[in-house]
Amino acid sequence: MTARIGVVTFPGTLDDQDALRAVRLAGAEPVSLWHRDKDLKQVDAVVLAGGFSYGDYLRAGAISRFSPVMETIIAQAKSGMPVLGICNGFQILTEAHLLPGAMLRNNHLHFICRDQKLRVENAETAWTADYDQGQEISVPLKNMDGRYVADERVLDELEAEGRVAFRYLDLNPNGSLRDIAGITNAEGNVVGLMPHPEHAVEPLVGTGGTDGLGFFTSIVKRLVAA
Repeated sequence: MTARIGVVTFPGTLDDQDALRAVRLAGAEPVSLWHRDKDLKQVDAVVLAGGFSYGDYLRAGAISRFSPVMETIIAQAKSGMPVLGICNGFQILTEAHLLPGAMLRNNHLHFICRDQKLRVENAETAWTADYDQGQEISVPLKNMDGRYVADERVLDELEAEGRVAFRYLDLNPNGSLRDIAGITNAEGNVVGLMPHPEHAVEPLVGTGGTDGLGFFTSIVKRLVAA
């Protein structure tokens, strides 16, 4: 079978085409999804791409969370469909309560754009199985509202259950608590992170490396095996 992976476009999404290309490079069929359409077109997994949906008005991701497509995605995610939220997509996942915590303005109050080193903390999710636990990777990071926060109870729960998926190394670029760069839900089918793996999937663009391709090959292998 050929896995079908949808990429959602909201008004202000910037990285949907990059995500679609990453899906194609990983060997799956990329499917464009429009935010006002509840129909997921029979995809097997969904990527919420990065950008500044609705201009980040109110809060980043706060308006997109109520787009018609999210009604279907929330229901399907709770039923086990794999969902990856990248940057603005991560923000939308927290606003939709598919992942705990919230994303706030960077602690230095500046937009940041850099190559960022990460450590893989959980290599058992639907989106990270092609990595090794403890592996260090480098992918681009670009955000203004990238500071992950949650209360101590939630943070302790994430740590105890192994749900911190990625952690910043060398530099915490936005003040995220406990250097958290990405998290997963308890079931491992929903993953959110601030850095952009879709910009590190081929040698000629992005970082010039392919450290981000594992997100997309991981989900393709999981879907084909299923």
